[in-house]
Amino acid sequence: MSYSVDVNVLLYASDQANPRYDKAIQFLLGRASDPELFCVCWTTLMSYVRISTHPSIFSHPLTPEEALENIESLLKQPRVRVLAEDDGFLAIYREVSGNFPVRGNLVPDAHVAALLLQHGVHKIYTADSDFKKFEFLEVRNPFS
Repeated sequence: MSYSVDVNVLLYASDQANPRYDKAIQFLLGRASDPELFCVCWTTLMSYVRISTHPSIFSHPLTPEEALENIESLLKQPRVRVLAEDDGFLAIYREVSGNFPVRGNLVPDAHVAALLLQHGVHKIYTADSDFKKFEFLEVRNPFS
């Protein structure tokens, strides 16, 4: 089995001012002993860099170097795998986004969902309820 995380989990773990900081850190630290594969999308990682370094979003934004160091630390974990688009990705994206209008902020979620489907990952940890729109995904909120 395998699972993924949405960018919000990574962001909460990087923002000590966020009320979900402690739970996010505990959740991520717990992944070290989880026997399942922790699959993360490049889309998620680049969103992490974009948002965590943005001064209008984070009260104490990370430097680009700090954000990249956090990603490197995550990728060094033994059961972490990075997912990228393979041949046929666009057809899978069309399948994932075909049941309802996907536009605006839902586009990156559909991108992640399509990547997960392409790689056979059916579980995602997130605080974003929009992922429940993708019926094949088991959505778990690590903060509830």
